[in-house]
Amino acid sequence: MTSRPLSRRAVLGGAVASASLAVGSGLLTGQPAWAAERSSARVHPRGLAGPSIQLDPTFPYYQGRSPDSIADELAVNGYRIVHYFVVNERDVNGSVVEALRRRGITVWAMVIGNGSYSVSGFPDDWPTWQMRLLKPVDDGFYRFSPFSPDYLSWKKQVASKLLSTYPFDGFEVAEPYFPEWNGLASGVYGDVGPLAQDAFMRRYGLEIPDFADPSSPRYYKTDTERYAKWMQLRVDAVNGFLAELVNGAGGVREARPDILVGTWSLGVDAGPESVALEREYQGLDAAAMISAVRPDIHILQTNWPDWVRPDLPATYLRTYRPFLDQIRATHPAIPLGAQTDIGSTPAMTRDDDWLRTFAHTAGELGLATWTGYEYHLGGYIYDDRPVPRHVERVTDASAVISFQKRIDPASAKLPHSFEIVGGRCRFVEPSAVSVDGNRVTVGTLPRRAPVRLRITNLTDQPSTWLYHKDDPANAVPDGLEVDIPPAGR
Repeated sequence: MTSRPLSRRAVLGGAVASASLAVGSGLLTGQPAWAAERSSARVHPRGLAGPSIQLDPTFPYYQGRSPDSIADELAVNGYRIVHYFVVNERDVNGSVVEALRRRGITVWAMVIGNGSYSVSGFPDDWPTWQMRLLKPVDDGFYRFSPFSPDYLSWKKQVASKLLSTYPFDGFEVAEPYFPEWNGLASGVYGDVGPLAQDAFMRRYGLEIPDFADPSSPRYYKTDTERYAKWMQLRVDAVNGFLAELVNGAGGVREARPDILVGTWSLGVDAGPESVALEREYQGLDAAAMISAVRPDIHILQTNWPDWVRPDLPATYLRTYRPFLDQIRATHPAIPLGAQTDIGSTPAMTRDDDWLRTFAHTAGELGLATWTGYEYHLGGYIYDDRPVPRHVERVTDASAVISFQKRIDPASAKLPHSFEIVGGRCRFVEPSAVSVDGNRVTVGTLPRRAPVRLRITNLTDQPSTWLYHKDDPANAVPDGLEVDIPPAGR
């Protein structure tokens, strides 16, 4: 999820490398710094506080492995909250949701508010829901208008069905806004079609502003009274859409009274008028949104002019203080969070150090949580060596070693990849080794004594990455050994 400058689907956590021993059953080792860092001094209910990550299990990185291994990888990297990116409400991997919850991870259903990447299975009249922009855009995303009662009715139905079918802990609507930042200059601005025109006429008895002809008496830069009414209508449309979706008859809270609810808006570093410009360009007024929806948490998503920058400082959230202040002036008690993009393009991929500083900055600002899009796009996937984070005996003669990233099965099957050291040294036969994502099961171990296992050859799996697929794989650190407890402990 990118809050795009081009297509939002321009793309189709983290781990700190360590060679320390993983000693004992169930011990986490070398956890990321943010796993133990408090995001805010205020105590918030489960699912609202702490580091979180966005997950889109349709990416190749998550294919060909079990849902339990996906949950395990996120868990050993310190995440206890996951925002499951629901690309299509009718196509959800329920097994992944259940696996995450079995690991004690809170799972949010994160849906898109202003459109869809797919119209498969949509009602026949879906084209009537679409926004009209000043300039047509063909980027693979279907933009739907909050002025469309039919779209709202359909969205309410599929959201309620989604939450009745899958055991999500929370529901949130990301990107509910109008397009686009600086859209009046780029032409990617809407909705200016018949749905918006009718709504403006019904409320004010006026035609919408003219955005093209400076000589028009309705030109938005000269008829400022008309333009102010237009901006207010857009804010009310966004917030009214969300309020009805969540709180209306047949909506989210009626379907799942127990569900956590989150709202999202955008932040951007565009100078002292940033808050006003987001309202003008995209119909976003976060404080008014919170008043209308009454969510349990509100997230500031990083807008594309910021996240697309390769040189974006990891402390950039400090420039979002005006957005936080605007919210806190009206809603001082609501938990707040921030979202960043960690790798939608190769040029701006964020590494461990960057993400650690980002997390620390979020804590400085009193944010309850932070999240990043998307887990496997971070620089740690491309750059870090695989290291074990968790070791556990699963049978008398076998153990599972959980790494912080996906392992290439072929590398684990090489001769001499696992050596039992101390006493009677021997290599584990490749036939006794299996790999499931980040989890390596090693068999034929001594049963009654602790085992020290030397690991070589293992690498990560570039073929499953989004970018850099032809780069050399990263191997485990030299001299890597893990201690496995005896059976029964």
